[in-house]
Amino acid sequence: MKSKSFSSRTLDANALKSFAHPLRLRIYELLDEHGPSTATKLAALVGQNTGATSYHLRELAKHGMIEVAQGMGRGKEKYWRIVLGGFTYGDTPPDPEAAGALEFLLDDLVRQRGAELTRWRAEAAGAPEEWVQASGFGRRSLRLTAAETGEMRDAVFEVLERYRGLSDRRVREDAAAGSQDRAAGHVVVHFDVLPIGAGDGEEGE
Repeated sequence: MKSKSFSSRTLDANALKSFAHPLRLRIYELLDEHGPSTATKLAALVGQNTGATSYHLRELAKHGMIEVAQGMGRGKEKYWRIVLGGFTYGDTPPDPEAAGALEFLLDDLVRQRGAELTRWRAEAAGAPEEWVQASGFGRRSLRLTAAETGEMRDAVFEVLERYRGLSDRRVREDAAAGSQDRAAGHVVVHFDVLPIGAGDGEEGE
């Protein structure tokens, strides 16, 4: 599986193996959705003790997934936030343990996407109209060559990276101002390119 990274960093084998942990994935999801938080607050959300969440936060930080949110908290209280810029899993590594971790992470990505789509379907009826109008579901079944498919993938990722840059700037500005832009929400974009049947010799639709 090829993964175009653009400005995103690619996780190395050690980072893949560390990240492939259910609790760490959940902690990362919570920080991504809700913003900076402490080990104590996260412990209450995931049903663990503070010592456990502190350990997993340190492991995520060790591999550059999260960082301390400077200027937040009192005394020894420490807030953590995700590192801006994003990341990619890259190609399948030669290390069998890392390759197994990648498979775990990809399966979890499928789970997360399904959960997010199901959540939006449930929430859409009560969401502000401007967000309902801005949202969208899309699927296209196309007849393309491998080269054309790669070109399309790269073009879409270039657009996503442009908006990632806008998002990252807003997060930095909000942190500097100590407040959040109320017009901006947590938006999730799903994008997959799947050559159905390519692995078993069958033709796609």
